[in-house]
Amino acid sequence: MVAYAAETAAGGHESFWVTPEFWVLVAFVLLIALAGRKVVRTITAGLDSRAETIRARVEEAEKLRGDAQELLASYQRKQHEAVKEADEIVEKAREEAARLAERAAADLERSLKRREQLAMDRIAQAETSAVEQVRGLAVNVALEATRRVLTDNLPQDKADGLVDDAIKELPEKLH
Repeated sequence: MVAYAAETAAGGHESFWVTPEFWVLVAFVLLIALAGRKVVRTITAGLDSRAETIRARVEEAEKLRGDAQELLASYQRKQHEAVKEADEIVEKAREEAARLAERAAADLERSLKRREQLAMDRIAQAETSAVEQVRGLAVNVALEATRRVLTDNLPQDKADGLVDDAIKELPEKLH
């Protein structure tokens, strides 16, 4: 450089491409250009790879988000169906309880009517039995009274005949 400066100062003009500095500059620019291409390709490939990885992750995240939303919607539908089914079960249980209560009331009513009828039948039977006993007793009393009246006022053979005739006619008159 000092030599170039001295020559230039002395008035000599050498071409600039003849100087070693020019060729160093050219070599440096070529080196940077060739190496830069590879570096740019490598950097570009790395960035493209990174962008593809990020794009794949974003797509996977979007897919997972969609799956999660579908799953959430599915669970919400199932929960809604479960609540609806539970409400239906409760309603059916209430209806069944009401039906069973009505049935129990009807069964109790029939049972009470049956018992009342049995009691009425027993009372009627007891009344019938009492009436028959009173009738029998009345017949016996009437027969005894008749026998006494007849035996006291009538001769014995005539009184016995009348009593026997009255006893024979008695069943026809009572029924």
